Amino acid sequence: MDWRDHGILLTSRRHGETAAIIEVFTEGHGRHAGVVRGGTSRKIAPVLQPGAQLDVLWRARLEEHIGTFQVEPLRSRAAAAFSGRLALAGLNAVVSLLSFCLPEREPHPAIYKQTEQLMDLLGQDEIWPLAYLRWELALLEELGFGLDLSACAVTGATKGLIYVSPKTGRAVSAQGAGEWADKLLPLPPCLRGEGAAPDAEIADALKTTGYFLEHRVAPSLGHHPLPEARARFVDQFTRRL
Repeated sequence: MDWRDHGILLTSRRHGETAAIIEVFTEGHGRHAGVVRGGTSRKIAPVLQPGAQLDVLWRARLEEHIGTFQVEPLRSRAAAAFSGRLALAGLNAVVSLLSFCLPEREPHPAIYKQTEQLMDLLGQDEIWPLAYLRWELALLEELGFGLDLSACAVTGATKGLIYVSPKTGRAVSAQGAGEWADKLLPLPPCLRGEGAAPDAEIADALKTTGYFLEHRVAPSLGHHPLPEARARFVDQFTRRL
């Protein structure tokens, strides 16, 4: 059996003397692995860089087999990724989280399209962190851990929302927080898609999305720690504050 799709390269590792095993996030077939024969050659190895946009043809005798990939480059993002430390750290965070979070061979077309759009903004450091934050929110939603920031979980108010409950992922107002305020997560305006989204706000928002990635998503996958690449990206971003 076989199929053809396009996708984003997540990982590549050497397999035997000349082959490579790659993992690609495709639009129609989800996160999918396969062997690329000659993947370590001078011709193919430069194509197999994380973030690269590829046209892939997958073949296997049986569906459950790992199969083989034939790959054709559609778009390289190497130049954008190596344009600066923030861009490289951001790319590594994205591909690492996708490889960590997404189940194998399960299509997620909505998050695929948003990932492709995010990747195409690499190197645009002034707008990329906010786009990345929105991508993490979309990823949480896709995985079943979306945040409900529409109204206060305690009072029902739709204004004055400044916290997120770490237990429910719902917004909480200052009035509703009461004596529990110090146990709640920050809800800066940019997390609700409001305001000018200065870097300090984005950094606070990433603390909140990071909490749910670490304490909800990771345990649901077997209590594995989050990829260190995300922490490195957040550290690189907060250095410019």
